[in-house]
This record gives sequence, structure tokens and C-alpha cells, in this order.
Amino acid sequence: MPSIFSKPIELGDIKVHLIYFDSLGAKSSCVLIETPDVNVLVDPGVAEMQPGYPLSWEEKVRLRDEAFKAILEASKRAEVITISHYHYDHHTLPSQAPQLYEGKELLIKDPNAWINGSQWSRARLFLDELHRQLGGSGLEELAAEPRRLSVGDPLSKLRLALSKDYGDYAERKKELLEKGEAWFKGLVEAWSSQPWVKEFELRGVKVRFADGRSFRYGSTTLTFTEPLFHGVEYDRLGWVLMLTVEYGGVKVVHSSDLQGPIIEDYAELIIAQRPDLIILDGPPTYLYGYTLNRINLNRAVENAKRIVAESGAKLIIYDHHLLRDRLYKRRLEPLYSFAPSDKLMTAAEWLGRPPLILKLAGET
Repeated sequence: MPSIFSKPIELGDIKVHLIYFDSLGAKSSCVLIETPDVNVLVDPGVAEMQPGYPLSWEEKVRLRDEAFKAILEASKRAEVITISHYHYDHHTLPSQAPQLYEGKELLIKDPNAWINGSQWSRARLFLDELHRQLGGSGLEELAAEPRRLSVGDPLSKLRLALSKDYGDYAERKKELLEKGEAWFKGLVEAWSSQPWVKEFELRGVKVRFADGRSFRYGSTTLTFTEPLFHGVEYDRLGWVLMLTVEYGGVKVVHSSDLQGPIIEDYAELIIAQRPDLIILDGPPTYLYGYTLNRINLNRAVENAKRIVAESGAKLIIYDHHLLRDRLYKRRLEPLYSFAPSDKLMTAAEWLGRPPLILKLAGET
């Protein structure tokens, strides 16, 4: 594999290195963003491809390990690491890479609220391992009393999504939202009754919860959104943080896992940033007919078209979930026929390589 630093995206005084993405053969959307003030490693995690991906298990593991080595190499340049949520293609456990977090400032998804049950547990495992690695006693030392949360209606900020005409799907949509609301209320009760964990600083490592916060390093600003649904409204996969890095009037947006975005208001949020570069995750087309239906696929396509047309971005790296599917270009044909190929591309294509899934399918 060529050097991970061989072809950065350069925007003014910002350099963005595409460390590893699904188009290269393993699940990841890790980037290193360098400004004159600070180097930021975003979502340093990787997982092997799903069972249906057309490679042997041994080759999937080889590509996963290749990505892992690239992430470790990139971490040597970083002072700050961000984690948008606790899926393993977005973070790495300290026990798997003790050197990854040494001496870093970690800006991470709040483990105490706006988080599903699975990620609640994974976040605590992550923080327990990290604290113990640094000589602490883990969760027992980090424990805090839970706070009673007044969260309101999470759909109240989704004006565009709620005003959309879903036609014959409207009744089913209403039913799904009602079930989602019941699920959400159960989570709120869990957040308010189970032990929380605290931010900490120990042996040169600083951990901060980033939800809805901005952090400044010289003239560079890192701004995190409030938690956003990981896909559709009340998506059971939980919530993620979108990140904007700004220096010298140049903005880079990393969407994390919005899956398209599917939700119209999230497309509006990206457009409002007026970013120069967007690292945008597409819909999981490999799950089409299972967890992704035609309605939500069409929403993702229309939202991506709006982002291409209205955001003002010079370049959009469109990668991650969709690159697990050899049919992704056909399923997203209305987008690809709309967007200029030099403005919307995969990480592999930016690096001068065909997406691996297309190469395997004999479509390159």
C-alpha cells in the first residue's frame, strides 16, 4: 500500500489525509486533519467487511490489519483524537493499541446520554481500559451520580423530515415513529438511573465529552454537533457527532454515520456550514431490502444531491457504508448522474485507485 500521506487533500493551510475507507477494503472512515495549530485524527477505528463481501475471510482480515497499521501510523502525527460514537469501525479499544492514545487529548461522544444500550457498554469498556492503562482503577474511580435529564422531543428539531409527504408510506412511518418514541423513553430512564462516568485527565491523556461543544487550538476550531441519529429517526443504532474543523476561513466537515444523510434536516445542517470539503458517509445500500427501504434510499439520494448542489463544497469524499455493495452505483444512479465525478468521489478514487468492490465485481 502507498504511503498514507502521499496524496493529501490541500485546502489553504489545511491538509486532510484519507487514512482508510471502505472503498479500500475495510470498514473505516478515518482521516487525519492537519492545520498549522493542531493535527486531529478523526474516528480511528476499523472492522473487517461483512460476510457477504466477496473476499475470503483471510483477505478481509489482511485488509483490516492494513487499515489498523495505517491508523497507528497516522496517530503518531496527531495531538487530538476524536471519536464520534462507539462502533468499532470508529474507535479502537486501548487494549488493542496501547500506544494509540498516549499523550493525546480525546474529544469523544458523551457516554452518559444520547446513546443506545450497546454503545453505553462499549463506551464504558473503552474508558475503563484507557483509565487502567494509564495507571488508574477504571470505572470505579470514574463513576459519577446519574443526572435526571429533561431531553424534550428529539424530533422537534427535524422540521423538514416531519413535514415531508410520505404518501402511501405515511401510516407506516407514523407507526415506526410511535415505536421509536417508546424505545427512546426507555433509554432516557436508563440514562437517568444508571451510574455515569466522568471526564478525566491522567498521565498526559485528557478526555473530554464533545457533544454540542467547540474546542479551540490557536486559530483552529473544532465544533461538534449535538447528537444526531445514526440513520433514520429513532434509529436503533443510536447517535453520532458530526465534526467541523475550521482554520483560516476553510472548513472541513466529517459527517460520521448519518447514512446518506437520510434525514433532510441533517443535509440542511451540512449545507449551512458552507464547507470546503465534506467527508460524507452514504447509505448502507448493501442492506437494501432489509434495514434500508426504497423510501429512505430515495431520501438519502435527494439529500446528497442537495448537498452537492447547495453546500458550495469543492470536493465531497462519498464513502463508507455504500462501498460495501457492488451495486452501489446502480442503486444511487440518480446521484451519480447528477454530480460531477471530480466533485463526488470515493477515497480510493481520490488516491488514484478503483474502489475495491468494483474491482472485485469486474466493473472497473
